[in-house]
Amino acid sequence: MSARRLDGRALAERWRDDVAREAQAFAASAGREPRLAVVLATDDDAASTYAAAKMRTAQALGVQVDLVRIAGPKTASLVETVERLGADEGVDGILIETPVALGVDLRAAQDAIPAAKDVDGASTQSLGRLFSGQTGFVPATAAAVIALLDGYGVEIAGRRAVVVGRSLVVGRPLGQLLLARDATVTVCHSRTGDLGAVTREADVVCMAVGRPRFLTGSMVRPGAVVVDVGTNVVGGKLVGDADFDSVAAVASAVSPVPGGVGPLTTLLVLENVARAARQRCGQAGL
Repeated sequence: MSARRLDGRALAERWRDDVAREAQAFAASAGREPRLAVVLATDDDAASTYAAAKMRTAQALGVQVDLVRIAGPKTASLVETVERLGADEGVDGILIETPVALGVDLRAAQDAIPAAKDVDGASTQSLGRLFSGQTGFVPATAAAVIALLDGYGVEIAGRRAVVVGRSLVVGRPLGQLLLARDATVTVCHSRTGDLGAVTREADVVCMAVGRPRFLTGSMVRPGAVVVDVGTNVVGGKLVGDADFDSVAAVASAVSPVPGGVGPLTTLLVLENVARAARQRCGQAGL
């Protein structure tokens, strides 16, 4: 079997115009572009690279991005910065780029983001709304998995879905989003015994465990769909949590790394910024 490639870049290109129109509609009414503050609390090159990529995409779509760097970051300075941005009426969304500096309490800083500006659904309040079935912003990477499945017409309702990974960034929020779409969901982790026996029962397998090429074709049910959220660097090359070639020989569809979930994640964050701007300014109907 030759698996269909779930190309996130192609989907993102088709959806860019929709996000741009939302941003332009807000700008035409409010007299300014939607504005996202990206906070960098680290000297890590990867975080700077991620932030720069968001800025390039945002500029093309009509979303203003302010890069806020914190020198010698500590938890107190990061929380203080987030609280200041939260009180700034000109800021519509706040995102803390990860990783943050060693010793900084990321959770404390994320919890300082007002729910109305938490465009990556990172705070305990936003996560609580998700887990209790209330509306609000959800973690963008988890939402990107659902968007990718929807974009390629993959049925979710009534299907058996296995999520490998239980982080609050992807695994557990993704499990909730799949449940909300009427999938039967199993969340696996490092203590799961005979993981292959579990994944082979799944119609949809979502990998978010952070172990390069961990899922092999022998662990996949013939005809299943595999979405790979993993980002691992091996020999200077970015690879996913799934061994793409062996999985593609068994699955009906599989997302690549890079080029699968990633391009949609940034787009969803920027869409949330435009949405947050409309809601905060009483323009939710735009």
